[in-house]
Amino acid sequence: MTVPTAVDDALLTAEQAGRAAGVHVRSVTSVPDLTAVTALLGAIWQRADSPPLSTELLRALATAGSYVAGAFDGPDLVGACVGFFAEPAAGSLHSHIAGVSGAVRGRSVGFALKLHQRAWSLARGVGEVTWTFDPLVARNAWFNTGKLGADAVAYLPDHYGGMRDAINGADETDRLLVRWELSAPQVVAACRGQAPGPTAPPGAVVALGCSPAGAPVPGSTDAPVLLVAVPRDIESLRRTDPALAGQWRTAVRSVLHPVLADGGRITGFDRAGRYVLHRPRTGERAPWS
Repeated sequence: MTVPTAVDDALLTAEQAGRAAGVHVRSVTSVPDLTAVTALLGAIWQRADSPPLSTELLRALATAGSYVAGAFDGPDLVGACVGFFAEPAAGSLHSHIAGVSGAVRGRSVGFALKLHQRAWSLARGVGEVTWTFDPLVARNAWFNTGKLGADAVAYLPDHYGGMRDAINGADETDRLLVRWELSAPQVVAACRGQAPGPTAPPGAVVALGCSPAGAPVPGSTDAPVLLVAVPRDIESLRRTDPALAGQWRTAVRSVLHPVLADGGRITGFDRAGRYVLHRPRTGERAPWS
């Protein structure tokens, strides 16, 4: 009897996630499919005239063996994810962009894409995937640290400079760097749908709260585990109250940046919409600089 390998298990969980979402996820290499990816990303970011990635660049990445994949609902492309390899010594893939059409929101298509990326990476001997996301976007914070079991290990202030698209607006592009250790027990469990519930650990202290009016409220940072709130819907807030959105950017940065720079890490996002931030233990060093 053949014993299933980690790659076999990853492929199986990816296939199950695709079926549950009602999509087929596969690598994309042809020019028509790559053009569809370009168009989809342009529509999601509302940049039809200047999409985040061109067909020519996607073609080059696919030809070089990097990760370009799409989620298809029948013949229709409804999601895409693109990544490229880090420096050889790192043995990791950097996932640059992922997006899902609003027409299939709520079907876990993004989860299916990430599990396909995980299986694809493991099959090529890659044990880690990294990516960045805006720390103020609550649904992405939950998805990355809760649904996928990834750790956020570094805070990158204004990482991309001004982007001026429909999602980022005029806000500074602060990002959290995520490390997804593909064979870590919590990741394996998360990919099987067995992620632990997003609860705050006993003894955690609120370092940043939210007032009834929706404004950031500084708390205490003198504890091993801190809870850091973010607004419920930062994208709407950027449109309705840009000044308050800017206050949230500054407040969240002031807590997360120094702790992560000292070697702390974010290990979850609780039901109240707060990061679970662990200070480094004595002797630990920041994994990223």
